Amino acid sequence: MHSSAIFLIEFGAIILGLGLLGRLAGRLQFSPIPLYLLAGLAFGTGGLLPLGASEEFVAIGAEIGVILLLLMLGLEYTASDLVSNLKTQYPAGLVDFALNAVPGALAALLMGWGPVAAVVLAGVTWISSSGVIAKVMGDLGRLGNRETPVILSVLVLEDLAMAVYLPIVTALLAGVSLAAGSATLAIALGVAGAVLFVAVRYGRLISRFVSSDDPEKLLLVVLGLTLLVAGIAQQLQVSAAVGAFLVGIALSGEVAEGTHTLLSPLRDLFAAVFFVFFGLHTDPASIPPVILPALALAVVTALTKIATGYWAAKRAGVGVKGRWRAGGTLVARGEFSIVIAGLAVSAGIEPELGPLATAYVLVLVVVGPLTARYTEPVAAWVGKRRSGGGPADGEAAAAKSVQDPVGRV
Repeated sequence: MHSSAIFLIEFGAIILGLGLLGRLAGRLQFSPIPLYLLAGLAFGTGGLLPLGASEEFVAIGAEIGVILLLLMLGLEYTASDLVSNLKTQYPAGLVDFALNAVPGALAALLMGWGPVAAVVLAGVTWISSSGVIAKVMGDLGRLGNRETPVILSVLVLEDLAMAVYLPIVTALLAGVSLAAGSATLAIALGVAGAVLFVAVRYGRLISRFVSSDDPEKLLLVVLGLTLLVAGIAQQLQVSAAVGAFLVGIALSGEVAEGTHTLLSPLRDLFAAVFFVFFGLHTDPASIPPVILPALALAVVTALTKIATGYWAAKRAGVGVKGRWRAGGTLVARGEFSIVIAGLAVSAGIEPELGPLATAYVLVLVVVGPLTARYTEPVAAWVGKRRSGGGPADGEAAAAKSVQDPVGRV
């Protein structure tokens, strides 16, 4: 009874604190994600007030948060959109890999960590955080923007690539034979392909099966189906996030709209719990020794991600402002990077790899919402400065537009 009371007090304090931080972020017109992460640091190992009784529940809630974020992201796409974008945007996936995985691998090799650690750190720096980016795009009201399909295409390619990458990393860390590693990879690819085939071929039938006029029944069926598919996918060495995303892809029409409305509050709640959980498992004392290499790697790969998004959006015919927004939005790293680093830590590969990855992700998960918001206006300001424009030019243009309401400038 006593432990139950402590759990309720701790978890209630977390939720109340998140609500207050969300209000503060709303008043400041700022994404609440960095504040959630700092709250996690305060309550985690080595923080001001470490939690105990509620940590396991928070871990489960965090996993549900990632699943719901990816489900809601999938609802923005139809199966035909997914296939079309995969066919047209795969070059962006190759550029993304080359620009963002290579710096991580080179950094590991320069620090003398060996080829296995290089493969691990390449994954840490390669994969953007779908969870953080989905939340940021929603907060900024950009889900309907022209560049959004490009961003989602890059994220989808990365998430699907994880179905190949994670089994390879797991096999390398375990030191298994080539045959055993190939079998694990074949299973992962088969499951991901099967789920994608069902989503594309039988999406309408799935939507009919799930559809209900009763919001309660619709909520229970969609949530249950999503968690079931995510769990099965993870059990078969495929990311739970990929499974949840493909469930969202399979749902369409009124079912997708109804699901979006019903699950939005749950998504926001559990997503906030995810970001707190990430902070909980970061010991502040482990960050200072690796902060300089983590910052250097963060700067390099933030720039390469911006370049990736800009190139992909330009290739898709998006305007200059949209290209910069696409690049800035892709900067954040998060859940996949921590999962990859966690596998290496569990296997005993390079003790400094875990703290470095944690510091790196913490920097970019805080900087990511800022680059998403400010990359485009900063690029516009720099372009104006280079072209010789200044405040006086802006004031003159504004005055002229007032004199000429038709807009002939």
